[in-house]
Amino acid sequence: MAVFIAVIAVCVILDRVSKLAALRYLADGRRVSVLGNALGLKLLFNPGASLGMGSGATPAIALLACAACVLLCVAAWRTESMAWTVALALCCAGALGNLIDRVYYATGVLNGKVVDFIDYGWSIGNVADVELFVAAIVVVVLVLADVPYAARRKKPADDGDGGGDGMLDGSHADSSQREGGAA
Repeated sequence: MAVFIAVIAVCVILDRVSKLAALRYLADGRRVSVLGNALGLKLLFNPGASLGMGSGATPAIALLACAACVLLCVAAWRTESMAWTVALALCCAGALGNLIDRVYYATGVLNGKVVDFIDYGWSIGNVADVELFVAAIVVVVLVLADVPYAARRKKPADDGDGGGDGMLDGSHADSSQREGGAA
């Protein structure tokens, strides 16, 4: 849990500092080009989710983010994998970063807009969105690499009916024992 909390803390701080800088230096509405039209900086306030979808459902999005953060904390508590812990922390940090905006900049109940400023040319996002994107990639890699979410559970030993020797895969050390012969 210490790693989970540390990753979240670092990521949320990076997100907050970058958003405060965007609010300060991009408030005039201009676009600062970083890589031509492919990447730039431009301040935008997004009431919706990704790509502005759900802009009329800001409180519902905030409540979903709250639920996601709780579920991610529970999942992190249950995993024994450091890789899964980091992936879950990145996801939680991204959700929490945008949730903070929805609460802090709210004029009503959870209706605040998210501060976006990284202009990709086709969409504008923020550091929390990058954290969510990286978390998604890490989760896909972990699944494809078959990295276990939790320690693999050992199969219970035989219940005493004499049919098993308690080995995990059901194999026996000596084939003569299976056939009733002496070892």
